[in-house]
Parts: sequence; C-alpha cells; structure tokens
Amino acid sequence: MRHAVESTLATIIVPGAAVILIPWLILRQFGGGAPARLGPLEILALAGAVLGAGMVIWVSFAFVRQGHGTPIPVDPPAEFVANGLFRYVRNPMYVGALLILASEVALFRSWPLLLYAFLLWLALHTFLVVFEEPQLKRRFGAAYLEYLATTPRWIPRLRPTSSQGGPVR
Repeated sequence: MRHAVESTLATIIVPGAAVILIPWLILRQFGGGAPARLGPLEILALAGAVLGAGMVIWVSFAFVRQGHGTPIPVDPPAEFVANGLFRYVRNPMYVGALLILASEVALFRSWPLLLYAFLLWLALHTFLVVFEEPQLKRRFGAAYLEYLATTPRWIPRLRPTSSQGGPVR
C-alpha cells in the first residue's frame, strides 16, 4: 500500500509539474493562446495528450504492481519490469510525458513551450545516460543488458520485444 501511495503522489507531483504546472507558467509568461477552433491538429494534439497521460499512469501502476517499487529513484522497483509498454520502448513514462508536452506545443502553438520540451528531453536523456541506465545495469545485470540491446530508448518499436528483452517472434 505504501508503494501505491508514494507512486501516486510521485506521478501527480513530478510529471504533473513537468507537463502541467511549468507549461502553464510558460504560457502565462510568454503567451500562447488556445486554438480558435477545434480542427484536425487540435484533435490529434488532444489524443496525443490522452495517450501520453495513459502511458505515465500505466508505468506508475506497473512499477507498484509488477516491480514492487515506485517511479521515485530513492524507492525504485525491486523487480525488473520489461512487459507491457516496456516491450516497445525503454522509457514509456518519459515518452508519455514528452508526448503530452508535444501535444501542448501543437495545441497552443508556443515556441517557448517547444524550447522547454526540448530542454526537458535533454535533461531526461542526460539523467538516463549518466545515472539511471548505469544503475539499472548494476541492479539487473545480464537481463537489463539484453533489454538495452533489443529495446529502443526513445522511439517506440512497432514490434514489441519479449518480456525478457528479446524480439517477439
């Protein structure tokens, strides 16, 4: 139960701040209005935001249910989670958050928001390469190394890998 509470709070606070609070502050400071009409781009942007939010929420629950931990680096999953969305891309929570931001950029047509999205991606990428991936290699060894070799970091595969990391045949 503790992991579920921690994970819920972490999901609301961290991604919530990154994709709701900070974009709102950017739009408030630099402008970027709501679209005048609901056209195809706006519908696609809204669908992308819903998909991204679903990805963030799914990962949070998967870390609790399957990994017996949380998305918080100080209380990470004890078990290696490589199923579900993790079969398509190594970082579905980050991809989901960035999809929400990309949707906001399209919806509000905001260059400052686009710059923020790029800087957030750069920060996440640096965190992954410098901290998270080396730590996961130490914790999960060969299983994680095989997963690294078969599952992309950012661009989801169209064909999923198996839950053990290899391609599904």
